[in-house]
Amino acid sequence: MGRKQKKPPVLIEALVRMAEKIAGAPEAPEELLEEARKLYDQLPAEHETQLFRRLVEVMEVPAEAVVPALEEAQRAVASDAVTRAEALATLRRRLTSRLHLLLEKMADSPGGLRLLIGLRADILTAQRRGAGGLEGFEGDIAELLTAWFRHGFLSLEEITPRSPYQLIRYLKERELVHPMVSLEEMGRRLGADRRCFGLFHCAMPDVPVVFIEVALTSGIPRRIGAIIGPNAGPAEEEPDTAVFYSINNTQNGLAGLGLGKVLVYRVTEILRRDNPNVKTYVTLSPIPGLWPRYLRPILEGKATTFGLTAAQIEEMFSQKSRELIVARAAAIGGRTPGSLSSALLTVLSGPSWFDDPALVRALRKPLTEIAYIHIAKERDARGRPLNPVANFHLSNGAVVPRKMVHFGANTTQRGLEDSCGLMASYVYSQQWFQALRRNLGI
Repeated sequence: MGRKQKKPPVLIEALVRMAEKIAGAPEAPEELLEEARKLYDQLPAEHETQLFRRLVEVMEVPAEAVVPALEEAQRAVASDAVTRAEALATLRRRLTSRLHLLLEKMADSPGGLRLLIGLRADILTAQRRGAGGLEGFEGDIAELLTAWFRHGFLSLEEITPRSPYQLIRYLKERELVHPMVSLEEMGRRLGADRRCFGLFHCAMPDVPVVFIEVALTSGIPRRIGAIIGPNAGPAEEEPDTAVFYSINNTQNGLAGLGLGKVLVYRVTEILRRDNPNVKTYVTLSPIPGLWPRYLRPILEGKATTFGLTAAQIEEMFSQKSRELIVARAAAIGGRTPGSLSSALLTVLSGPSWFDDPALVRALRKPLTEIAYIHIAKERDARGRPLNPVANFHLSNGAVVPRKMVHFGANTTQRGLEDSCGLMASYVYSQQWFQALRRNLGI
């Protein structure tokens, strides 16, 4: 008979008790940390949020300790500088929670950095599913990881056909932007006029924490097939453009810590050194969710916070194009749709529309404009670009001119179903490079 598993509530309380012991230990207790890790691995994913909240409840600074500490520090504010400094140092110590001490002990232990990264990834997943009240916990981990992943701890390495087989396979398996079926595809991405770089951390030297793929081309490519398609090859003329076409974070727990920005800068620095004729630095980026999370909800008439409306979309089409789209939708659905929005829903819900030249002509200009609005103008509740890829590049200082939105750039089934086949090029200028160098302090 197999060993009976402990019930989730029992596991949670056992983990909380272990966490308290670890936080109170004078040094990081490796055996207890390993035991806690094994116990955590037994906890069902649906109970992780309960554990996180329990840890916050038990190990954060209690409310009754906060007010006296603040009052004591406030009395010292009017004192001399030395007394005030001592009071503030005391305040910081008194307001350091046992939860923070737990995280520090984890970071100081062998393998603890990977454990922290995994823990933050689980908390971020819980937050995406609607779990609230974990912002402070996640922020504490992010602060520690940011300190650990500063420039001095990171090294840039180029991945080439001569790199270890295990490393090349690792990258192939974690390429999520343009997934690969075989290692041969990875080999083509390391061929002539192709470069691949990874950022490695000294505590995790075997795998990169983030990697980027670059194509050196003559001019700006307007479709991904020109870079990674079966017939893609080196530029016929001397390359003058560096295209960042895939950036992948291999550790979900490091999302949002700015490592991609550091990687783009360091790679640009190497490319500038090795290829003085390359003057243009751009991306060829997907527009994830353009159809399922943006355009389709608008056409369905769902309540959204988007600036673009179905009525505005309908105004983008000529009368001739409207008649064509409605006729095609009627042929597909067996009845005439009641509106152009309904017709567009029917036509765009599958990838076959791109095989119809007349539909392609009718949809090209409106879809390009919709994509541009989505990435350049739509903002979330915090004022950031709504699209995550746009947010990454635009917050880095890149720009996306309207002419850099490419229709028919990714006509794979995945590309058509996710973004109606559109991609965008974010342009990084020489001024950006210089400004980023100053901001990063490199």
